[in-house]
Amino acid sequence: QVQLVESGGGLVQAGGSLRLSCAASGSSFSINTMGWYRQAPGNQRELVATVSRGGSTHYADSVKGRFTISRDDRKNTVALEMDSVKPEDTAVYYCNLNYRTLVRGRWADYDSWGQGTQVTVSS
Repeated sequence: QVQLVESGGGLVQAGGSLRLSCAASGSSFSINTMGWYRQAPGNQRELVATVSRGGSTHYADSVKGRFTISRDDRKNTVALEMDSVKPEDTAVYYCNLNYRTLVRGRWADYDSWGQGTQVTVSS
């Protein structure tokens, strides 16, 4: 089982920057896609950004040009650099990991979620 630990959330003024980090730990797994999702009060969880094993990135339209996702496969980490933040970016941000591991002699893919970190952008 892979566990995720997030860090870096907090309070930031509109127009400012914030960096979120997520570290994966466990044994005998390989990472497929890593990503960040967010959930604001009263809203469903939504995709923010993902990065594939090959480094291809995908962003929600609302954050394109402002947020940057990156991964470090040596450290099993993924980061989200948030620039030019807006009050509507306020949400709990969740790290997500899709990974492959050997289960009873067969490869299987699983998803793991972090506990969430609060990001609040003041106007």
